[in-house]
Amino acid sequence: MINCIFCKIVKGEANSWKIYETEDAYAFLDINPANRYHTLVIPKKHYTNIFDIPEKELSAVTTVVKKVCKLYEEKLGISNIQIISNSGAEAQQEVFHLHFHILPRKRGDGQNLRWITHPEWVQDFDRMIEKLK
Repeated sequence: MINCIFCKIVKGEANSWKIYETEDAYAFLDINPANRYHTLVIPKKHYTNIFDIPEKELSAVTTVVKKVCKLYEEKLGISNIQIISNSGAEAQQEVFHLHFHILPRKRGDGQNLRWITHPEWVQDFDRMIEKLK
């Protein structure tokens, strides 16, 4: 993609602060960090989101997610991490190149992601599963 900032980062046409890299994936610090060491992991090839990346490439990317998390644990003592990926505009995806956020967390960091839950939907589970058959 010509105007994709993440593609430009992979090509070296835009600045990034590399944490880790493989042939298929690239990990770098998020330019708008929510916490210290907030990292993005992307496939080097352009895939819009989880729906269009082939499984082999997704596996390569998630392997890098794991390696970065282990690096942070071993070198920095970080043992609380949130991993987030949004796919689609209505899911709050803003950069339309698949990416995973690695967000180190600690008590009192102010980054409280809370969902509104709907326990009443449990009664629909059987019908929901039926639609998947």
